[in-house]
Amino acid sequence: MRAFEAVLYPNPPLGHRGFLVLAAAVLAVSVVMAVVFAGMGAWPVSGFFGLDAVALLVAFQISRRAARRHELVRVDPRDGLLVRRVEPSGRCREWRFEPYWVRVELDRSRPGGPHLVLASHGRRLAIGQFLTPDERAEFAAVLEGVLARYRGAPLPA
Repeated sequence: MRAFEAVLYPNPPLGHRGFLVLAAAVLAVSVVMAVVFAGMGAWPVSGFFGLDAVALLVAFQISRRAARRHELVRVDPRDGLLVRRVEPSGRCREWRFEPYWVRVELDRSRPGGPHLVLASHGRRLAIGQFLTPDERAEFAAVLEGVLARYRGAPLPA
């Protein structure tokens, strides 16, 4: 059996260039509106335009940073099923499962659509939490197919 490998990652909110365009547009509108209100004598309002712009840009930066998170799912005869989760900070965690025993489940009891869970011998690991419900269901089907092929393959020597 050939190894299967998939990297799951969230959809990024904007690329670097898109973020720069958004930042320039937000700042330009904020400056224009601040000048207009200051010209009308409502200068205290001008500061709130700056706060709004900063808050929006910080939120986008946090979202862009979170989009660096990803998960590697690998199935091969030597290592079995490996899940490696890399956080935006670079911190990495790994889980290993025996592919003959692992079950792929779509847990529909939690809010936000079905959650993709790997379960084996009392251990449960939710993966792809940043994927849409349709993407989770699609990946679950693919992974079940890979595991079925793995289980039908002869044992490595």
